[in-house]
Amino acid sequence: MAQLDGKVAIVTGAARGLGRAYAEALAAEGAAVLACDINDCDDTVAAITDAGGRAAGLQADVSSMQSCQAMAEQAVAEFGKLDILVNNAALYGGLKGARFEQLEEAQWDAVMNINVKGVWQCCKAVVEPMRAAGGGSIINISSLAAVYGLPYGLDYVASKAAVIGMTRAMARELGADRIRVNAVAPSAVMTEGTADFFGEKLEKAKTVIAAGQVIQRNLEPEDLTGTIVYLASDSSALVTGQTHMVDGGSWFL
Repeated sequence: MAQLDGKVAIVTGAARGLGRAYAEALAAEGAAVLACDINDCDDTVAAITDAGGRAAGLQADVSSMQSCQAMAEQAVAEFGKLDILVNNAALYGGLKGARFEQLEEAQWDAVMNINVKGVWQCCKAVVEPMRAAGGGSIINISSLAAVYGLPYGLDYVASKAAVIGMTRAMARELGADRIRVNAVAPSAVMTEGTADFFGEKLEKAKTVIAAGQVIQRNLEPEDLTGTIVYLASDSSALVTGQTHMVDGGSWFL
């Protein structure tokens, strides 16, 4: 029996990169997955269904509460209930780095709107369906940057630190509902978004990042999926409020 048989999951930011990897991994373990993104998730859904899994796609904007509510409603309408949320959608790859005093206010506001408000709104949208299902698992995606302190990216760092704080607070509020809330904080993972973020400095960044790890190789998407499946499954039934560092041993909490 697969670990997630009978479970229903929403994954945001699922059109490519880590979000797609999370969606495929959850489906491979038996979950029905609603793959959501501001872009279409046709490729993600096709990959899952071609492998024999169950999935549907929905274009959604996490900065809109109406859109988040539609995600939760669609998951229940399509698959009957809702057990798992992976809050992966975030602004990252296209961000323009700068010293903190030189960051553009419009970019700061956009990052907070998606990376912080978006996480909050998705959580708000899924709480009632999860209560109706008898509990659930919310997995918020933070970043090593939140605890390590990435220079020239204060907007991103602040947003991902907020995700850790929200995770802890929501875990305390939702324990009575049997809804667990945890965060996963990876180092830079080799995805399209990371390539966009570092641009022409990517190869140098990869070398520096790997050198700072106990396990000195760069992370790939499949290095994250085991942690996501664990937190989504009943194997982590008494794990909540935690931030799980998946960073090759860069930072010890």
